[in-house]
Amino acid sequence: MGARSLSSKGILIIQPLPGIGDMIWHLPILHAIAAASPEGAVTVLTKPRSQADRLLKADPSIQQVLWLERNPGRHDGLLGIGRLAKLLRQQYFRQVWILHGSPRYALACWLAGIPERIGYGRGLQRCFLNHPVKLPPDQTRGHPIALANRLLERSHIPPVEEEPQLVIDPIARQTVVDRYQGFPQPWIAFGIGSSEPYKQWGEANFIQLLEHLGQSLGSVFVVGGVGEQAMGQRISAQVRRWGVSTGEALALPLEETAALLAMCTVYVGNDTGVLNMAAAAGAPAWGLFGASPPLHHSRHIRCLVPPSGGTGMEAITPAYVAAELRNSGVLDGGSA
Repeated sequence: MGARSLSSKGILIIQPLPGIGDMIWHLPILHAIAAASPEGAVTVLTKPRSQADRLLKADPSIQQVLWLERNPGRHDGLLGIGRLAKLLRQQYFRQVWILHGSPRYALACWLAGIPERIGYGRGLQRCFLNHPVKLPPDQTRGHPIALANRLLERSHIPPVEEEPQLVIDPIARQTVVDRYQGFPQPWIAFGIGSSEPYKQWGEANFIQLLEHLGQSLGSVFVVGGVGEQAMGQRISAQVRRWGVSTGEALALPLEETAALLAMCTVYVGNDTGVLNMAAAAGAPAWGLFGASPPLHHSRHIRCLVPPSGGTGMEAITPAYVAAELRNSGVLDGGSA
């Protein structure tokens, strides 16, 4: 135990949900646990799809990011539990928070010899936890954020923020300023990415929205990943034909995307992790929720749902979105 305490890396948080949005949702939880720790920082174990190394690179509450390699990966199956335990044993953590109900992560932490193991206590997971604070058996299921908040409350750890707050990397911010400083305001970002086809509003709708906005446009930044490059380039080409400035913002490093969103007057996009990033960066973020439940965890997210009687993404028309944006006043006198 003496060697462990001398080289201890403090607190580990296991957050195995894979998406960027999932990591954004958990930011208030990570920040609260870090603030309550002697080190003021935590290590996060998560999946590579979260891009947490880029997303959290400027966050002083995050000491390091470790990768959980699953589905497929080296941490799958029974042998994978052993490999994960070996990885964690080498880090000498004194405490772990498991923000998931699966027993496999609690078992790996038990095998790794982490002295203090905290989790929801769902089913078999309870056998491998040793902290007195657990959720009652009938309260171990529900939305991930509700469960995590419930665990913090029972641990008497106060929140440090009411909603997710993303720390912007200063180097990325300066890169964005240098690249786009000549673009007129207001800056409008369109998030065209979609993890599932049924959440995709579509190229034609984004183009028609730009046409409806007309004189409200200053500069348009089409934001998306590698898979949306062709679509994004077609949208940008149409915008340029109308004489509107458009900045190349496709497949940027995630920290630069976050910095750009923080400087935008408004963001409009599909229900994706980037929508959550925009809100966590402080931008008014209008999400298109025709095929998924609206989000209510951030005051910066404005939910655009089909008007009364409509269903699906096709029921959210460009004219309707343009009217909502104009009526909100968000485009009046915006600055980046």
